[in-house]
Amino acid sequence: MNTVISKDGTPIAYNKAGSGESLVLVDGALCSRALGPMPALAKLLEPHFTVFYYDRRGRNESGDTKPYAPEREIEDLKAVIDAAGGSAFVAGISSGAALSLAGTAAGLPIRKLALYEAPFDVDPSGHHAPIDAAGRLKKMIAEDRRGDAVKFFLRDMVNVPAIVVFIMGLTPIFKKLKAVAHTLPYDVAILGDFSLPKQKAASLKVPTLVGGGTKSPVSMQQSVKLLAKAIPGAELKMFEGQTHNISAKALAPALVDFFKK
Repeated sequence: MNTVISKDGTPIAYNKAGSGESLVLVDGALCSRALGPMPALAKLLEPHFTVFYYDRRGRNESGDTKPYAPEREIEDLKAVIDAAGGSAFVAGISSGAALSLAGTAAGLPIRKLALYEAPFDVDPSGHHAPIDAAGRLKKMIAEDRRGDAVKFFLRDMVNVPAIVVFIMGLTPIFKKLKAVAHTLPYDVAILGDFSLPKQKAASLKVPTLVGGGTKSPVSMQQSVKLLAKAIPGAELKMFEGQTHNISAKALAPALVDFFKK
């Protein structure tokens, strides 16, 4: 494990492996170096890049200096990019894609950008997270109802079927999810009102790949396609047979092709 200090003094833990140009991976909600897609994805990318993946603020071995603000997470990403040599390729998944987009729009030294299924809400007839989601999450966490917060996020915000959420609650992985439940309001803050950030998207000036899965909900596929249209010159790639939880084996070759161009 390596550690870099963010602008506000928060230690951010990260892994570094491989060789070649620097590529930073940015996790989505509830994920970290201890849980989620990035370790497997990094392993497949290491023959092609020097890969950095990190614990976002408040997760696993990173610090959590208060008060939280999305700007602090942008500073965390910059600190990792600085550790990667001062500029880097960046690939983000889910809310990590939203964070990566915001960081690029804020002027971080990102040379190329890949975004997979940033969960922006563009379908009036589709599922919507409750308007008071952030407040309800904060209340549950303040009351130490971490399990309830995770279930609320999965069931009421992400729209995972209730039976699947119930089964997850019985598995060993649920304990790991509860351990980072306090960071769920952070992801909500990054997404804001969940609308497509057209102004930020239109401001991007770096080559960008926008990806989505053909088995993801129609509303998510719409969001992906609209985001690609909003980013000047963006490349759109729909991954056949993939969902929001894309396979590392499916994503890695596309990232290699895009970043090696």
